[in-house]
Amino acid sequence: MDNVEDKETPSEPFLKQSQIRDVPCCCSQRWILAYTSFVGFFFVYSLRVNISVAIVCMVKTPNITTTNTFDNSSSSICTGTASSRQVFNEHAEFDWNKEVTSSILASFFYGYIITQIPGGWLSDRFGGRYVFGVAMAISSISTLLIPVCARNSVVSVYVLRVILGLATGVSFPCVQSMWGRWAPPLERSKLISVSFLGTMFGNVATFGSSGYLCEYGFDNGWGSIFYITGGLSAVWVVIWFVVVRDTPSEHPWISEAERDYINNAIEYDTSKRTGKVPWLEMAKSPALLACTTAHICNNWTNYTLLTSLPAFLKAVHKFNIKSNGLLSALPYICQAVSGFSSGQIADILRSKGVLSTTATRRLLQIIAFSGSGIFLVATGFTSCEHRSLAIAFLSLAVGINGFCRAGYVVNHVDFGPKYAGVLYGITNSFATIPGMLAPIVAGQLTPNDTQEEWRNVFVCACLQCSRIVVYGCFSRGNSRM
Repeated sequence: MDNVEDKETPSEPFLKQSQIRDVPCCCSQRWILAYTSFVGFFFVYSLRVNISVAIVCMVKTPNITTTNTFDNSSSSICTGTASSRQVFNEHAEFDWNKEVTSSILASFFYGYIITQIPGGWLSDRFGGRYVFGVAMAISSISTLLIPVCARNSVVSVYVLRVILGLATGVSFPCVQSMWGRWAPPLERSKLISVSFLGTMFGNVATFGSSGYLCEYGFDNGWGSIFYITGGLSAVWVVIWFVVVRDTPSEHPWISEAERDYINNAIEYDTSKRTGKVPWLEMAKSPALLACTTAHICNNWTNYTLLTSLPAFLKAVHKFNIKSNGLLSALPYICQAVSGFSSGQIADILRSKGVLSTTATRRLLQIIAFSGSGIFLVATGFTSCEHRSLAIAFLSLAVGINGFCRAGYVVNHVDFGPKYAGVLYGITNSFATIPGMLAPIVAGQLTPNDTQEEWRNVFVCACLQCSRIVVYGCFSRGNSRM
């Protein structure tokens, strides 16, 4: 990394048009890596958020008037107290209080924060394929064990969620490290945004299906959530090891044209690895400061929603468990659309010379920050009588936030492709702290589950203002390492 002025130059060498035409695209090995990573992140988030819905139907709610059906479309459902209008869940087995459930939701992040930087370093040094694959195998086993362990000891659930956090903590640094060796600079936004779209679809599928599995699944409903997500993840691990390699030069099925195209486009020799990391230069990097700030603030909002959205919809807007899962998924459908679109927009703006990489990253990130902040605060002011408006605001907030996929998320590979795994590990380590705190803070702020209490939870979106300033001033788009 150097301290010269940020003068951006074309990141890829000029290739002859005939050479570019010969390079495969949608069925190329770099896109197969994107598709496989997409499915991998689908399962990373399925394993991560499945308990957010499952715990709603695992835990008995005290002082409930038991009823199995009521008209969800009627406005009369909004009358009465939250506790007297909740749906009785006949499959609930546990008498865990709010403090216990909040701690279970937060325990994942105690492990997740530990492996971020080690995962990035191991991937940059030895390759992300093996590290990510083994981590997901461990994650699958941990998830499959949750139903059995939950029935024996709540402590074992904490332990399994911590192990899950330790394992999945390497996922983002691993894949970022691999893209530092696979993604041509002017395709980075598309490739990386498609990879990370799996997180949103994982949220959508898990939230959308878990409510129905709670009601109709095997092993008392909620147990099936863990068995299905854990089992399918194990199948993906086998596919990952078969179709993916760490670098283009190592891949047995890549075409010569694609291999040469990638190796000529990337700024350094991807076949050489080193364990030496420029830690001091990273610490002084304005670009890393910008990404870290953006990551921390973004994750506070993100983790609040991931862990608490089903509880909010149940407590304030009185949705039953089946509707809850589907409605919790809707905002992430919107985010998937915006995340994919932003990647395409970013690379078009850059490749056509409309905006520099720095300007593109800043523009899309500011849109994500400001839009999500406005609509998330608005959500806190919606009552049960206007719950359709609440879903619309939530969908807009989470949807607009998807533009960050072409902002700070991919930005690590822009200014430090050789050390992208370590860089993402650093920012995500700091950004995991909100994951440890957000569920506990939400639980402390909502002892009675009233609308006013939940409004305080959503006011956390005011952090958007500070991150707009920091990212807008200090982010960089060119390679400096």
